[in-house]
Amino acid sequence: MILNRLKKRWDYPVIRDNPRILVIIPCYNEEATVRELAEAVRQYADVCIVDDGSTDRTPEILKLIEGIYVITHKENTHIPTAIKDGMSYAVSERYDFAVTMDAGFSHDPKALPQFFQRTDYDIVIGSRTEKVGVPAYRKIISWLGAKVVNYGISESWFHFRGPGIKDTTSGFRMYSRGAMERIVSSHLQSKSFDFHMEALSIVFRTGGTIKEIPIKYAHSNTSFNLRVLRQAIAFGFHLLKTKGETGSEIDRPE
Repeated sequence: MILNRLKKRWDYPVIRDNPRILVIIPCYNEEATVRELAEAVRQYADVCIVDDGSTDRTPEILKLIEGIYVITHKENTHIPTAIKDGMSYAVSERYDFAVTMDAGFSHDPKALPQFFQRTDYDIVIGSRTEKVGVPAYRKIISWLGAKVVNYGISESWFHFRGPGIKDTTSGFRMYSRGAMERIVSSHLQSKSFDFHMEALSIVFRTGGTIKEIPIKYAHSNTSFNLRVLRQAIAFGFHLLKTKGETGSEIDRPE
């Protein structure tokens, strides 16, 4: 049903052979891992690292890595702007797909080929079915977040399960160019990790297709805190407030 809606509203061909793929890596103070990660990812696809105002040696290290594209923010802008700038670059350079992933090795670069095999969807989510070192409270928050997002983006007030997406907050994802164009042209409401929820809502509510694939997730140092949780809760209420709306009704072009 979702795929039929896509064909009616999104006039993009399904790309199966030799798509151009970019990996977007938002980066803030990741001097310990950024070089190793970039060199690992570069084996699979082109790499764009968004240095989001790092104050450690990250900027110096990035200058030493060959074959990558770097976007530099003078100040820390957080996940939404960092990823949106990476997507803007991907769209302008006519990439067919872009994968977003964490800079601290929470996401395994060896999983990238699994994403590349699913070019018939607009968002492919790396669903964290195997979790290593994830605190119980984070699992509960992710579970509750999935409930809110699924209900919030469904069209009917009585469709409680919604599209049934299991992991709505995973940042390891692949986006089609059509999905990126819609996100880039939207005025984002999200402030931090809630970007992952908002990106889903934008794409699904405008007719995009979504697929989940299983991945292993290793918990690492994170900037998740009470302020970030409050922002996610606020965006959850925004989804409920705009429930049933689609397209331009919720996503105002900048």
